[in-house]
Amino acid sequence: MRIIPNQTYDKVLITEKPPMDGDIEESADQEDNDERADRVRRASWRSLFNFTSRSHLFPLLAALALSVASGIIIPALAVFLGLVFDSFTDFGAGTMSGSSLIHKVSKNAIALAGLGSASWLLNGCYFMAWLVFGELQAKNVRERLFDGMLQKDMEWYDMRKAGVGALIPRLQTQIRELQIATSQPLGFAVQYTVTTFAALGLAFYTAWNLTLVTLATVPISAVILSWISGRMQPSIDAQIEELTQASKLANNALSVIDMVKFFNGQDFEMWQYANAIKKAAKWYLVQAQANALQIGFVRIMTLGMFVQGFWYGSHLVATGKKNAGEVLTAFWACLVATQAIEQILPQMIVLEKGRAAGATLKAVLVQMERGRKITKMVGRMTPRYCEGDIEARNLSFAYPSRPNEPALKNASFFFPAAETTFVIGSSGSGKSTLGNLLMRFYMPGAGEISIDGNPIQTLDINWLRNNITLVQQQSVLFNETIFKNIAFGRRDHGMVRKDEVKRSIETAYLQYTIQDLPKGLDTLVGVGGNAMSGGQKQRLAIARGRLRDTPILILDEATSALDHISRTLVMEAVRDWRHGKTTIIITHDISQIRGEDFAYVLDKGVVVQQGYRYALETLTSGPFAGFLQPDINFPNPAHQECLRRQDRPVTSMDPIPTSPAPSVLSQDSMDIHFLPKASYIPSVFGFIPEDVRARRPSQGLISPLSPVAVHLHRMSTQVGPRASFRNYARPIEHHVPLSPSMLPSSNGMEILEMTGRSSVLSRLNTAMGRQGASEHSLHSSARRYSTLRLEAFLPKGKRKLTQAEKSRRILSLKKILLTVWPTLAWRKRLVLICGFLCAFIHAAATPVFSWVFSKLLGTFYLTSNRSQMALTWSISVLGVAVGDAVASYFMHYFLESCGQAWIDTLRIQAMRRILDQPRAWFDRDKNSLSHLTECLDRNAEEMRNLVGRYAGFAFVALAMMTMALVWSLIVCWKLTLVGLTSAPLMYAITRGFQAVSGKWEGKSNDAGEVAGSIFTETFGNIRTVRALTLEGYFHKKYAKATANAMTIGLKRSAYSGLFYGLSDSGIIFITALIFYYGALLVASRQFSTQDILTVVSMLLFSISNINAIIAFVPQINSSRDTATRLLRLSNLPYRSSHEHVGQVRISHIGPITFHNLSFTYPSRPTHPALTGINLTIHPNTSTAIVGSSGSGKSTIASLLLGLYPPSLTSYTDLSPPTLTISGRDIRGLHIHTLRSLIAIVPQTPALFPTTVAANITYGLPETSPLVSAFNVRGAAQAAGIDDFITSLPQGYNTQIGDGGAGLSGGQAQRLVIARALVRRPEILVLDEPTSSLDSESAEVVRQTVRRLVGRRGMTVLVITHSREMMAVCETVVVVEKGRVMEEGGFEELMGRRGELRRLLGGGELME
Repeated sequence: MRIIPNQTYDKVLITEKPPMDGDIEESADQEDNDERADRVRRASWRSLFNFTSRSHLFPLLAALALSVASGIIIPALAVFLGLVFDSFTDFGAGTMSGSSLIHKVSKNAIALAGLGSASWLLNGCYFMAWLVFGELQAKNVRERLFDGMLQKDMEWYDMRKAGVGALIPRLQTQIRELQIATSQPLGFAVQYTVTTFAALGLAFYTAWNLTLVTLATVPISAVILSWISGRMQPSIDAQIEELTQASKLANNALSVIDMVKFFNGQDFEMWQYANAIKKAAKWYLVQAQANALQIGFVRIMTLGMFVQGFWYGSHLVATGKKNAGEVLTAFWACLVATQAIEQILPQMIVLEKGRAAGATLKAVLVQMERGRKITKMVGRMTPRYCEGDIEARNLSFAYPSRPNEPALKNASFFFPAAETTFVIGSSGSGKSTLGNLLMRFYMPGAGEISIDGNPIQTLDINWLRNNITLVQQQSVLFNETIFKNIAFGRRDHGMVRKDEVKRSIETAYLQYTIQDLPKGLDTLVGVGGNAMSGGQKQRLAIARGRLRDTPILILDEATSALDHISRTLVMEAVRDWRHGKTTIIITHDISQIRGEDFAYVLDKGVVVQQGYRYALETLTSGPFAGFLQPDINFPNPAHQECLRRQDRPVTSMDPIPTSPAPSVLSQDSMDIHFLPKASYIPSVFGFIPEDVRARRPSQGLISPLSPVAVHLHRMSTQVGPRASFRNYARPIEHHVPLSPSMLPSSNGMEILEMTGRSSVLSRLNTAMGRQGASEHSLHSSARRYSTLRLEAFLPKGKRKLTQAEKSRRILSLKKILLTVWPTLAWRKRLVLICGFLCAFIHAAATPVFSWVFSKLLGTFYLTSNRSQMALTWSISVLGVAVGDAVASYFMHYFLESCGQAWIDTLRIQAMRRILDQPRAWFDRDKNSLSHLTECLDRNAEEMRNLVGRYAGFAFVALAMMTMALVWSLIVCWKLTLVGLTSAPLMYAITRGFQAVSGKWEGKSNDAGEVAGSIFTETFGNIRTVRALTLEGYFHKKYAKATANAMTIGLKRSAYSGLFYGLSDSGIIFITALIFYYGALLVASRQFSTQDILTVVSMLLFSISNINAIIAFVPQINSSRDTATRLLRLSNLPYRSSHEHVGQVRISHIGPITFHNLSFTYPSRPTHPALTGINLTIHPNTSTAIVGSSGSGKSTIASLLLGLYPPSLTSYTDLSPPTLTISGRDIRGLHIHTLRSLIAIVPQTPALFPTTVAANITYGLPETSPLVSAFNVRGAAQAAGIDDFITSLPQGYNTQIGDGGAGLSGGQAQRLVIARALVRRPEILVLDEPTSSLDSESAEVVRQTVRRLVGRRGMTVLVITHSREMMAVCETVVVVEKGRVMEEGGFEELMGRRGELRRLLGGGELME
């Protein structure tokens, strides 16, 4: 055992016992259920103001004050209307002269014009104020969510049931819903509420008794409306849940689109997504029905009150208690009040969604503040220096998502300062968990960790992470330039100069890759670094770590994407850099471990062995011995001599080896048989200090005076640690030639720039007594190939679009609405027709009501039979009210139903077409995962309003206006024409409002998307953000984005408010004009008073409805923008790619022949991946396709599975077949059937957040016998994962986390192998199947392959760098630069001393 200093530290205090696995799932479920219940229970109207701070009070009070003032405008209008009507009534009764009528009406018309001016100012300011308030709410909730999530520990992220990937877009959608609700809709609601109360106040003041009679039914109506409203909230909550599930499903499918295609999972993904969408639609229709009931009920209440009201009003006039003007003023005020309530109802769904969103967002914040509490010491200690001594005692830890499965069990470690220590173990042994604990992503459940004697929990978290660098296997890059991504390594990354990152770039061998890029260090790496290959990303992460240069470095499989030569060179550079600094290397590849390196061996969370490598190698049994499998020897005497020389003891008299070979080769790596100063340097950190040696096991000590140490010291002085970096920049002509197989490429693992490799090889060959040769042509080749992948993804030069081009990109409302009819089924088309018929009836009700209303008004100046006529026309009004209410209900419900069916069809169609697109389509920037999921989620929700709300209103307004105009022209054509003279001006104002609103809505949406993308990038990569202590940077970046969104929002509110105020007040000016000219016509006896009143009523009611449409213009423009985006996806080409050309279905796969096949990837048209390849793969054989990275190996598999067509330039039936299966051209084969006969194991495992069993059987029909439990378990056993699965609490029914969370890389890889085996394919393609596995797991996979080969019932195609996997196969095909260089058995090819020998380092270097 390593001797640990006898020190004790304060332990972490756990106030809550971690629940068992079942308990944690139940508690998580209960938490979610409680959260949903809280939302429903607490979603009061106050939820709209959950994020209103004190600084928002002034804008809110200003908005409320302006709403009150603007709300009084309409009741004030009722006063003047009453005065004008009183004048007309007196004139009709003969008590007023024509000149007096004109005088009084003129006076009131001037007052109306003044009222219109006030309305322009007040409505514009109130509209602007509410837009500002909505922006403030959005900004505040964004900042609070960002801050809250930034403070949460990793446990909170792990416990999200739907995964963070699904949580983030839903939060963005809810922020948007809250912002929309607290903008215009809330302002309208407040304004119309004020209008209601002001109108009622006026009515009571004018005629309180008439008002009471008129509004007698309002209390009962209010109770009914409240009950209907109560039905909406639970359905909104349920719809949100289903939409979250749909978003999660879409995100999961599109993030692993290759796997979906390989396993024919498109239909299954569509079925899941369509089901989730249909469930969400069902809940929305409940909301739509409730809202339609409210609107219909208010409609009958509004018009029905005329029955008792006018009957009683006529009585008051007849008895002389009130005059006609007072009755009309009171009645008009009541009408205004009820119409104001009616205007609120269309906004109810928006407001309900807003308050639900506010309650949900608040619940998320509260839940973040509560959570499961773990009381621990809050670290504030910031030591002046960090020496790098790390000590861990008796660590035990289980991940929150799997509390019953400890990742570490009573494990103790000691990592001395200035030393290197390796942690090795099989997949799932707990290696990476150690790194997570040292970074304090989690606190241990038991035990303690100390750094330089300080308990880790007492250290300031930023100090800790600024002194530890963690470089993980999945290197995360941010959507910034290469320079910025490297600069992030420094705390003062904003002050880093480009010349300061030079050494970091050299350490990672990135210099020539960067030089060959058009923009060099200023090249953007894309979202998630998708413009860079896996190897480039890992090297960039290492460069970032080099610049960071902390006292402690943790490398967690940080070079796994590099081939063995590249790994060796980078590790040399890292060792040189880390001289005298604490380094922890977590790996399963023991070829990186030198004899003097100390190693811990982990197994199932327990330290089962520890010691120096040279000492562990002497043990013939034990866990470490399991990593030392017998090597596959070259059939070469020189190689055997090397191994013999290695095995005998080294003495101080031994000369420098001229043919060095590794001491023990890793079981599963493509080992190169040269060893650059690896075996004969005692430690990259020099001799081990005595105080450190005192803590090492006694059997591991080497005396500095021993012969071995003397020899090692001599070697270290002759081939020193820094020797390999002194001359890397020498001209390439000074280096030895390299094998063509060493050229880098874009596929799989990445090979380093040739200059760096050539430098090391040159020095090695010089040490061996070789003479280096000139290689003038290598530099250009290396530079061309090293940037191959990155160039393919570089954003093309984009010119700035003009405003005209931007406007053309957004479809017109007409074009959008024309897509409704084709997408609906016949049943829904009938519903749509009925909806518009009901809309026509609803529209006709207004002019009919206006005519009946004018008749009712005429009863006031009747001298006889007044009460009887009033009752007759009142009952007529009731009939109109009932018909209008029924038509209004069905109009709203039918159109909402059709709108929902429309977007559901478009969503499903868009998802289907997205899944159908060829693979190259997904590589384009505009088709990023976040953009696609947003279009399917939020954009569709906003788009529905175009049919459900706005189309109906627009149709009603148009029909109403048409009928009113025709009727008015018949009754009084002169007054109607005068009213129409204002139409061009109103149209211009409305179009101006629409244009301005549309422009700024688009800018506001874009700014919101930028803020959302930063939010997604931050929390999608939260581990890396925390590891690099970049919280402050992203906080500032996000604050800047939200501030920019706020600035654009303020400009939007100013411009939109100006035009809205003008368009909204226009009706008052028109009213003044109509009354004045009507008075002139009546006074001149050209038309009767009855005719004038009829026309005035019709025009005013119709114009008021047109005016109501104007209020929706901003929301209509926003919906147009979102609709355009979704329609682009739903109109993608379908079944037109190469995947649907062939129709021949084959049942068995015979010989596979590549005949003179050339292929170029669409994204890299100038760089052929395959060039005239000729290859035949016979059935029931095993073939290994080998070659350097980028040689075209994986391309062969992609073509075989139909991911790309074999030729993109001349894809016709007349072109000769270049790829045939069973003698048939693959272009004529049914790709779906072909893929059902082939299974692939990709290098990067792709898992879905479902059960283990469902992951294994993914893509298989439910009725298939292959999904039986017996077959599933057999496949798992063959993949070596059955024992792990059965150890889980729920076995094969255990849920896997989002993206395979909770599984190690090796466990995930074996699960994917089981997925391939369960299908019992005729062809099994293994693409680097053991790259993520330890030697023991890799051997299980190799044994499985051996058994499959032995059965003679399956064709096995293995793409590999592993020498051991090559030896398993019957045939080895060496591919280089897209050509087959040689082919034959492994032993045969090794004996030829050709390309394979050179590839494995046994040719050129071993001669």
